[in-house]
Amino acid sequence: MPLGYEGKLYVLAFDHRGSFQKKMFGIEGAPSAAETETISDAKRLIFEGMLLAVTRGAHPDALGVLVDEQFGSDIPLRARDAGLRLAMPVEKSGQNEFDFEYGSAYGEHIERSNPDFAKVLVRYNVDDDAEMNERQLARLKELSDWLHEHDRKFLFELLVPATAQQLASVDGSDARYDAELRPELMRQSMEAMQQYGIEVDVWKIEGVDRREDAQMLAEQARAGAGREHVTCVLLGRGASTEKVEEWLRAAAPVPGFVGFAIGRSIWWDALRGFLDRTLDRDQAVSLVAENYLHFVEVYEESL
Repeated sequence: MPLGYEGKLYVLAFDHRGSFQKKMFGIEGAPSAAETETISDAKRLIFEGMLLAVTRGAHPDALGVLVDEQFGSDIPLRARDAGLRLAMPVEKSGQNEFDFEYGSAYGEHIERSNPDFAKVLVRYNVDDDAEMNERQLARLKELSDWLHEHDRKFLFELLVPATAQQLASVDGSDARYDAELRPELMRQSMEAMQQYGIEVDVWKIEGVDRREDAQMLAEQARAGAGREHVTCVLLGRGASTEKVEEWLRAAAPVPGFVGFAIGRSIWWDALRGFLDRTLDRDQAVSLVAENYLHFVEVYEESL
């Protein structure tokens, strides 16, 4: 199977697990069966928003969902029935260091769920702990090789958290780190993965403010033989609508960017409103659909 992905990709991401149960529901540790069902129903509400978006005119060929096995219940099957692209996570939730959710059985879970994309979330900074970075690279290389040997696509969510020294160099300002340091560090991290032999089909990356930075990252994604069709999508980081719009407008016109994979910025307020009973279910579902379609429109208008 050729490396990369052809076509647009607008993904509604709700594969959050540990952070989701803690921050949205206040559940610590392993949830009970009843708590698991409560969380699963919240995810079904989000998915209902995607289905409503399809009925409002969004074309399913470009649309996808990123949902987990733990709380996803029947959503993967329903997504396939609706003709949506399906992505599912492989990583253990809530870890600073990448590892497999199901250990050496990760392949069995991928084969059983049969997603269009196997996704990982990885926190990687080239200037961070060298031994930890090496362990992550080795695991990711194992996964990359397995996926491509089995004709499966690899969706790689890259986060580049600042080291203490990097943050100090910008006077402790997260905003300055994002603008001044993070874009080049992202490029270096992508390059390090490629040099290690980790082959990604779609990079799911943090937004950047400048179009030049988006171009740099798209070019790195395609650097080297055989990567001509590798693409990028933007993640939302739970940022405000206005900030996500800025990132989408910066990246959408850049060759190599094909869409987004956004989560909390779309569904957090709707779900919170449903849980605190300021919104009924239909209203919450409608708000998810509206927010999702808004970002699709912003991206399309920015092409």
